Amino acid sequence: MPGVGAVRVSGTGNATGSEGAVVNTGYVHQVSIETLTVEQRPLREPASWPHQVGVIPSPARSFQSRGEAGRLRSAVEGGGTAVLSQVLTGMGGVGKTQLAADYARAAWDDGGLDVLVWVTASAQSPVVSGYAQAGVALCRADPEDTEQAAKQFLAWLAPKPGQRPCRWLVVLDDVADPGDLIVHPDDPANRYSLWPPASPHGRTLITTRRRDAALFGEGRRRIEVGLFTPDESVAYLTASLTAQARIEPADQLTALARDLGHLPLALAQAAAYLVDSGETAAAYRDLLAHRATKLDHLTPDALPDEQATALAAAWSLSIDRADTLRPAGLARPMLHLAALLDANGIPQDVLTSQSARNHLAAHRRATNPAPQPDTVSPADAVRALRALDRLSLIDHQPDTPHQAVRVHQLIQRATRDTLTPHQHDQAALTAADALTAAWPDIERDTDLAQTLRTNTEALTRHAQDALYRPDAHAVLYRLGHSLSDSGQVTVAIDHFQHLADTAYSRLGPDHPDTLTIRGNLATMLGEAGDAAGAVQAFTDLLESMVRVLGEDHPNTLTTRGNLATMLGDAGDAAGAVQAFTDLLESMVRVLGEDHPNTLTARGNLATILGEAGDAAGAATAFGGLLESMVRVLGEDHPNTFTARGNLATWRGEAGDAAGAVQAFTDLLESMVRVLGEDHPNTLTTRNNLATWRGRSGDAAGAAQAFTDLLADQVRVLGEDHPNTLTTRNNLAAWRGRSGDAAGAAQALTGLLEPMMRVLGEGHPNTFTARNNLAVWRRRSGDAAGAAQAFTGLLESMVRVLGEDHPQVRIVRQNLDHWRTEAERTPGASSIDTSA
Repeated sequence: MPGVGAVRVSGTGNATGSEGAVVNTGYVHQVSIETLTVEQRPLREPASWPHQVGVIPSPARSFQSRGEAGRLRSAVEGGGTAVLSQVLTGMGGVGKTQLAADYARAAWDDGGLDVLVWVTASAQSPVVSGYAQAGVALCRADPEDTEQAAKQFLAWLAPKPGQRPCRWLVVLDDVADPGDLIVHPDDPANRYSLWPPASPHGRTLITTRRRDAALFGEGRRRIEVGLFTPDESVAYLTASLTAQARIEPADQLTALARDLGHLPLALAQAAAYLVDSGETAAAYRDLLAHRATKLDHLTPDALPDEQATALAAAWSLSIDRADTLRPAGLARPMLHLAALLDANGIPQDVLTSQSARNHLAAHRRATNPAPQPDTVSPADAVRALRALDRLSLIDHQPDTPHQAVRVHQLIQRATRDTLTPHQHDQAALTAADALTAAWPDIERDTDLAQTLRTNTEALTRHAQDALYRPDAHAVLYRLGHSLSDSGQVTVAIDHFQHLADTAYSRLGPDHPDTLTIRGNLATMLGEAGDAAGAVQAFTDLLESMVRVLGEDHPNTLTTRGNLATMLGDAGDAAGAVQAFTDLLESMVRVLGEDHPNTLTARGNLATILGEAGDAAGAATAFGGLLESMVRVLGEDHPNTFTARGNLATWRGEAGDAAGAVQAFTDLLESMVRVLGEDHPNTLTTRNNLATWRGRSGDAAGAAQAFTDLLADQVRVLGEDHPNTLTTRNNLAAWRGRSGDAAGAAQALTGLLEPMMRVLGEGHPNTFTARNNLAVWRRRSGDAAGAAQAFTGLLESMVRVLGEDHPQVRIVRQNLDHWRTEAERTPGASSIDTSA
């Protein structure tokens, strides 16, 4: 049979014909006709330049020109020559593909390219197919042998002597796994890389969520793609809505951008949702803030800008991949914990604690039927964090341990949406246990304490219900005490008031936690200077305690002791003495003479005797108590040290200042031996020793002792710790008493800013420092400055404490006196200037 015209069909939709053959340029099925004799097919001519393979995504509506675009272009030097491959990396939804498309489109439109290849690189096969398509078009490759065609294209990209230079750009968009760029990795004979070769005329651009080291070798420039700036976010929302004839208030768009964490994908879908639904930005924000609203409920009817993934699913494949990385099965449960904590920074010690690791082990066993280890090591917990970081699901920066893990708030939200109620509650309780375990008993590191508080507040917002089942979790108490320890007493009061209200409604008025929280609230009132409020709160609590627990329950006795203390603080010394006397009788009857609580009650009674004016009686009482404590608890027990300190104080108050100095000197030696030089109680004893050294007549020695103490407190506790601020106040006072009144005033002026910032305007220590500033300004000869300082202090105290508070009356008297007297007599201020 005579031959017929040859037809060649490729998988690309291209066909060539010869000798009059009919050519179909679309996709056809290949048909075998045995009766035809097919002649040898001629080689296809390479496509002429410029030539593009693959489709560049269309520009997003209201596309924002960003700093990353400038960084991409800065890698290109004169003549359009690229100096290196570039890798755009970042979390899903930050706009990497749009940045790459903008870069490729601009390079093409500027005439700087001969060949542009755009490949969607979500797996290995589309990369090989894309290269093969380019090989068929540009270098006569056989379309039937896809892998060989891909190799032929890669070889063609390499520069060759005497060959016309080709200016090319290859874009590999959305590389999901660095391993996908190595073909046949386990077969050395056939192994090859899909990375385009280095060329002085070529450019490679990769977008990926991955951060694996394999992506960033020599000659590859890494560009982190972050979130929109706040201005970019608002500009984007405004332009997107305006294009659809929608106008929203600028403040609502600013708030919406903040609520969405300035994530471009979220902003785009939110704008589309507003247009589709007709909702206002404010209504959308309300839906977003509601815990019952899932992210997939906020998806627009049609995704904008050719987006393929709704916001809620934007990270699901990344989570799946992270969970397969070694140690397999740990990344997902780790993200469950991180999703409940502070998006802006989680301490690594929280997520690698024993509680967290138990959670990881249990989840791995539950999801993987294969035999699994019963435990997860701290190293494996860190590796789970690294796996999440490699997929850009978190930012893991172990060099900043207090905020080592950061997670975008919408990744957190999407992760929480996947949890069943049981999973959510279990993860919340695990996170609470982990925070409690990571919280140091002594908060030497104020930055760590603040981070733990912030994480606990975030956990409470996301999972408050779980933290009250079956009881109020210990982390809720720890947060309140940490606030108080850091000087934020007013905030601590608000915290315990909220806990009390919540416990009352969830656990009932008679639940032990409800009663305990009320006791903490009353204590905070007293620490804030509201002794009368504390007395009333403890009186009410005592009635409930007696009714629920009985008169002789240990918690009832403790409440009686707290009430007696507050009576003394409120000025009712006689009532306090009587209350402690009655309490001591009850404690001896119920607990026995040598019970630690009985010994504590004896100490409280001795203290209130001294505060009532009987310093000698207080010293005698502490002398007897100390003998009992040494016999019962031992010489080195912390309570014994406390009794020794109180005995030294009241000995001094009774007139024996030198004896107090010696007693504190001996106590300090014991505390250094037992507790160490840097223990907070040791530092407190040094403070007391310095004070009594001054009161014994050595003002200069006291000033030097406070100078030395301050240096150690800054090192151990930090500059903003309340005890450090107190020492600065005391140092200023003794500097003034040693003759440098102007220096004291200057030191107190510098102290006020951190006190106001750390403790707040209404804290008793802030009032004391402001009072002392007025005193030392007056003693340095600045009468006008002193009057101004007292006027400002009086206004603050009236605002915080009220017109009739005893200290307000004292300050008003001092101010009136200074306004009428030409010179103030020393000691007119009645507010103590020492700790």
